[in-house]
Amino acid sequence: MKLYYSPGACSLSPHIALLEAGLPYDLVKVDLRAKKLENGDDFLKVNPKGQVPAVEFAPGHLVTEGPVIVQMIADKVADKNLVPAHGSAERYKLLEWLNYITTELHKNLGPQFAPVLADDAKAFFKDRAMGKFKYLETQLGDRDYLMGKQFSVADGYLFTMIMWATDRLGFDFSGLPNLLAYKARVAARPKVQEALKKEGLLKAA
Repeated sequence: MKLYYSPGACSLSPHIALLEAGLPYDLVKVDLRAKKLENGDDFLKVNPKGQVPAVEFAPGHLVTEGPVIVQMIADKVADKNLVPAHGSAERYKLLEWLNYITTELHKNLGPQFAPVLADDAKAFFKDRAMGKFKYLETQLGDRDYLMGKQFSVADGYLFTMIMWATDRLGFDFSGLPNLLAYKARVAARPKVQEALKKEGLLKAA
């Protein structure tokens, strides 16, 4: 299995999922601007979308959308309970969370990294994203994770988006104590620490 990634990009979510699942994989770094792999190969020949994450589950079997990838990873290790069972009410709740994160957070945060976007446009997207985070603050309450006590692949995705907001985009979460506690809780997980170190986002001890 190969994970095509860029450090700190949304590919961090399936990277966390792979480590939590305990599945063997190879990391392949992508230069998203140049659309090149570390060896100079054309990334567009791997994924014509030119985006990460992309996971090659088997030769010729490439999957490219994060919310789908993390479910496929989790379904390979059902005993790890990274996703609820197919057809259960809890599984549909997980799907609801994955869709919320990808459409309401990811798509409002992403444009803020664009250097050509005007400041007022970035402020618009930031305000919209902050409203979504405030909703999450109310939904988390005293829960450890999105699905309750059990860590799921949705948490790896939300954690990545929170990192974008607080560490890279300067969001002020001082009024969102549940989200701050959640971020710290997920960050403390050994496999999350390992993913951050492997991507060069956290210095090795």
